[in-house]
Amino acid sequence: MSFNYKRFVLSATILMMAFVACNSNSGGSETAANVTLEKTVDNASAATENYYGSADTTAQAAPPAANEEQPKKAGSPAVAAANVDWDKKIIKNASLTIEAKDHRTFNDYVHEQVKRAGAYVAQEEQNRSEYKIENIVTIKVPVDQFDNLVRSLSSTKDENLVSQKITSQDVTGEVIDTRSRTEAKRQIRLRYLDLLKQAKNMEEILKVQQEINNIQVEIEAGAGRVSYLTHAAAYSTIQLTFYEILDPSAQYNDRPGFGKRVLNALSNGMDWIGEMLIVVLTLWPLWLLIGIGWWFVRRWRARTAFNSKK
Repeated sequence: MSFNYKRFVLSATILMMAFVACNSNSGGSETAANVTLEKTVDNASAATENYYGSADTTAQAAPPAANEEQPKKAGSPAVAAANVDWDKKIIKNASLTIEAKDHRTFNDYVHEQVKRAGAYVAQEEQNRSEYKIENIVTIKVPVDQFDNLVRSLSSTKDENLVSQKITSQDVTGEVIDTRSRTEAKRQIRLRYLDLLKQAKNMEEILKVQQEINNIQVEIEAGAGRVSYLTHAAAYSTIQLTFYEILDPSAQYNDRPGFGKRVLNALSNGMDWIGEMLIVVLTLWPLWLLIGIGWWFVRRWRARTAFNSKK
């Protein structure tokens, strides 16, 4: 009896289809019972991914050319080291006080130098009195132009540099550490997103969603801190105060003379006496009790003396 290969394949196919149909009928009720929960989990996962971004937050690289080297895995130490920004992040600050020979001329010179250095004036304040006119200017300057601008403002021959203070703070380590922590939290968030897809009931969905919200807040705080430090390192700050003496004799005009100070002393003394009088009047119940007590003591002494004479 010869073996018919085609008939064997046809029989096996029919048996397999019958087996699949039986399994589908037996599991139909269970599938119908869980369809609502599966839809809820899918909807929660989709909403979370739409709000926080796709589960894959890294940019997709273009396929390498035939003669290019295959890229290494994202988690490899070589790639992690390559992604670290080792550029120095140094926050520089300078405080300058300058006595100008001519206020208007020096003011124009300051704004010209600021414009030439690619900087900008963040805040400016002017005060004027009989004694002097003074400007307080806060300048934000690119870090590569910081030294040049400080030198150009403080080395003019017609002006007098009264004080100068320069400070710097290296925040490179803090920037790298904050970026690393933020990236680690992003990876943790991705894992929670996967867990959200696998949640089996509403309680698990809410717990995982709360954890995702907390991690997202920490990620945004870290990103904001890195952005602030990066901007502060890119733009240094110069606090410039310059003034012109208008009338040197008017420096002590606000100081009162001897007669005025005597009158002020007498007035202050009267105020002090008035305050003491108010305190005394405030304690009138105490004085009343003392008077009543003294009256009883005197009467008791008088009665004692009268009885002793008898």
